[in-house]
Amino acid sequence: MVTSVVIRDESMGGDTLGEMILELPSERITVNELIRSRVYQEVTESNARAAAKKYETRELVQPSPTELALYGPRSNNPAPANWKDQFDKAVDAFRANRIMILINDRQVTSLDEQIEINSGTRISFLRPTMTRSRTPRLPIRFAWTEQ
Repeated sequence: MVTSVVIRDESMGGDTLGEMILELPSERITVNELIRSRVYQEVTESNARAAAKKYETRELVQPSPTELALYGPRSNNPAPANWKDQFDKAVDAFRANRIMILINDRQVTSLDEQIEINSGTRISFLRPTMTRSRTPRLPIRFAWTEQ
């Protein structure tokens, strides 16, 4: 049975930075499966948006033959993201406490932890980052890629 749930990206102060509706394969899943489902859906949607925006450039200044040989042609069509690579980065970030997940305001700490999901379940992803002074600095946008 497929279950839909709202996933929120939140600041450490509880402000919602973004949200998405996530389709989950069942009502009982592990934290690992939750992360996998989220990353897969985000990357799939992101790649679809990028594919819809592809266009051919017509620049006034073109690269010289030498520049083309050294650097290759310019591209405004980035390669699609690989969801498996992004999933690995997300799992590494979870293990290193760079991503925190709250289920109904309770932090989960293990990838193998089983969680019950229903339409009323509150799922929050928090990503605290540290500045040089070791005070939390919140990201503007939640992203899996390394910064």
